[in-house]
Amino acid sequence: MDYKYINQLLERYWNCETSLEEEGILRAFFSQKDVPAELRQYQSLFAYQQMESKAKHLGADFDSKLLAIINEEEPVKVKARTITLTQRLMPLFKAAAVVAIFLTLGNAAQESFQTKPTSPAGMAGYNKVEKGASVALGDSAVIDTLKKSGEPAASLNIIK
Repeated sequence: MDYKYINQLLERYWNCETSLEEEGILRAFFSQKDVPAELRQYQSLFAYQQMESKAKHLGADFDSKLLAIINEEEPVKVKARTITLTQRLMPLFKAAAVVAIFLTLGNAAQESFQTKPTSPAGMAGYNKVEKGASVALGDSAVIDTLKKSGEPAASLNIIK
């Protein structure tokens, strides 16, 4: 059988030149069971409307049934809560407290690892004595001492 007219309609369909009546002819043709093998690939494209009409749709009374269900339920009363600024900023306060604790612990750990205990028991209240040059002893103190003893400064090899 020659399907020249159907092929022409398909060609016009792909070029968007068909009318609604011609598209109806294509749908009617592809809704048949005995479609030729060369045109069978287009059958699902034109048969979708028949499948859509068989699908279940909402009935005309759907809205009334849904409104009846909604009206049967008692409305839930919701009381609005007021939130103060303190309650709103509470997570920020908690985060700041955690950061302060971490900084304090980190500073305490750093201080304990850097210092060496000078007292035998490491007890509080003992003053730390640093060993080094005394501020009171300097060149002037050596010279004053030498003047009192009567020895010349050049014999002691004091470098100024």
